[in-house]
Amino acid sequence: MLICGTDEAGRGPLAGPVTAGAVILPDDFPIEILNDSKKLNEKKRNFAATVIKEKALGWGVVNISQEIIDDINILQASLLAMKLSCEKAMAMIDENEDLSGEPIHVIADGNKVPDVNCDVEALVKADSTIPAVMAASILAKTERDALMVQYDKLYPEYGYAQHKGYPTKAHREICKKIGPSPIQRKTFSYK
Repeated sequence: MLICGTDEAGRGPLAGPVTAGAVILPDDFPIEILNDSKKLNEKKRNFAATVIKEKALGWGVVNISQEIIDDINILQASLLAMKLSCEKAMAMIDENEDLSGEPIHVIADGNKVPDVNCDVEALVKADSTIPAVMAASILAKTERDALMVQYDKLYPEYGYAQHKGYPTKAHREICKKIGPSPIQRKTFSYK
């Protein structure tokens, strides 16, 4: 049985998407490079993300926009991102002749499960105990951080490269001063 770990990044920010990753690791993956993405510095996260994409049996990353977050709420948007990222990872398995048809068990970080078409469980703190979930956490965070750096180039006054849209004092202050940016989550208060 293959383990597909999934986790999200960006539930708490006031701006930008929520991003989920899903990863199915091979038995010989160098798990010593993994940890909860929040416990790795940026350089180690980026290095690990490159290795994960090269060596994983299957992986997927999905961004759900702030508009959809505002429409369906952050929990549902997070679960949708997890579902879609798992489907991408599982599609890679289906395309692999040696692995196609292999049963997959999804482990989602947290206490809620995405609606995936296989065996699935939620596990609190899986992002610091289950290698596939750690890997998913790393892909989600590196993808979202890179996207927020791109948004910083479009909206430099908001400082997205520094705080990545999280509710820092500086982020709240600039929103109060000049108003929300085009990527602000309208259902999240910055006041």
